[in-house]
Amino acid sequence: MPAGRSHEDTGNRDLSDTNPHRNAEAVLTRAWQRRGPLACALWPLSLLFGALAALRRALFALGVKQAERLPVPVVVVGNVFVGGTGKTPFSIWLIEALRAAGFTPGVVSRGYGGEQDVAEVRADSAAARVGDEPLLIVQRTGVPLVVGRRRVQAGRALLAAHPEVNVVISDDGLQHYALARDVEIVLSDARGNGNGWLLPAGPLREPASRRRDFSVANLPAGSTAPQGVHAMRLEAGLAVQLAPPSAQRALASMGEGGGGGEEGVRIAAVAGIGNPGRFFATLRSAGLAFAEHPLPDHYDFAANPFAGLAADVILITEKDAVKCRAIEAIRNDPRIWVVPVSARIEGALAEHIVEKLRERPTA
Repeated sequence: MPAGRSHEDTGNRDLSDTNPHRNAEAVLTRAWQRRGPLACALWPLSLLFGALAALRRALFALGVKQAERLPVPVVVVGNVFVGGTGKTPFSIWLIEALRAAGFTPGVVSRGYGGEQDVAEVRADSAAARVGDEPLLIVQRTGVPLVVGRRRVQAGRALLAAHPEVNVVISDDGLQHYALARDVEIVLSDARGNGNGWLLPAGPLREPASRRRDFSVANLPAGSTAPQGVHAMRLEAGLAVQLAPPSAQRALASMGEGGGGGEEGVRIAAVAGIGNPGRFFATLRSAGLAFAEHPLPDHYDFAANPFAGLAADVILITEKDAVKCRAIEAIRNDPRIWVVPVSARIEGALAEHIVEKLRERPTA
């Protein structure tokens, strides 16, 4: 049975087939990879978008609008390519790297779909209130984390509640210029810069040439990062059952055992993240054969997408799991297994970040 077999082979429906949002997203994603008719038609709008973004940057650079500085160093993690590039696993890696260097990090985040006002994220917070990615970061690391539309207010609330924090990570905060920063880290992935154009004609929020202190590329195994770019690999070795008591198995063994007749175990992979293809590639690299079911990024699982799947095993991402655990009909489905991933960064990036942080003048 070939890896990544088609939906027709399994008799499963594509969960995105009837989702107009996902279909429109897929059309744009394809258009952004080349300078074809749709991208060219949108190009005049990208000039307007670029002009407005440049004006906003200039207002901060000239001091017309003031960026506020927190009393501790700030590390911004973000991307210019719209959508998922691996910021959450990178932020988790960065938290642990800073702790290993003797820092006590805290995190501020916008919290996609979460609170408009400042709120601290706890391990038992509802993803619908605080956002799925901030909740995942807290559950994985226990780091103090505050969400809020305004990063400066979130940062001040974080430091007031946790005075032990001596470095703040601004998750997905690259374009939030109101918060002054000491280190900027820009992430990308194998899609590079797409067609190189700004939104909506291309996938870029800012020009690819914008300044940064460090560049990190989330790449599949065997790929080489460009000169001056740190390669990040996402590694997955285990699968953890969503239903209690949360049994663990080696990811590579998930296709073994009964339940699938002569063809073996029927596996479905479901992902509601910015780049589902990256999750599917991780599973293929473990030697698994499965049906792919992409969902829209930040899918809320209000409708149960697993109920009608003809599968013995369903593999999902950690980001989706933080929402699925809050839904009884889903969290008790014994077929669902979560695949945690960890970032591995090539080179001495952690040392370079720490060195730059220690160069910051003390208040």
